[in-house]
Amino acid sequence: METYTLLRAFADSWHLLFMFCFFIGVFIYILRPSGKKIHQDTANMIFRNDDKPDTPDNRARQERHADLREAK
Repeated sequence: METYTLLRAFADSWHLLFMFCFFIGVFIYILRPSGKKIHQDTANMIFRNDDKPDTPDNRARQERHADLREAK
């Protein structure tokens, strides 16, 4: 039972401090100024292969094709 008590005391004190410092380190790493370009590139990744904006006609055409695919 003494091992459990020792590990519980360690988890309550030093491990909690370690996890808090790790969280702060990750938070600072994410918000660093040099990471702005990487985050912008990641945010715009889904638009990378778009040639033109989506139009209502194009959306209707895509929905018809999706319905045809589901019917098969």
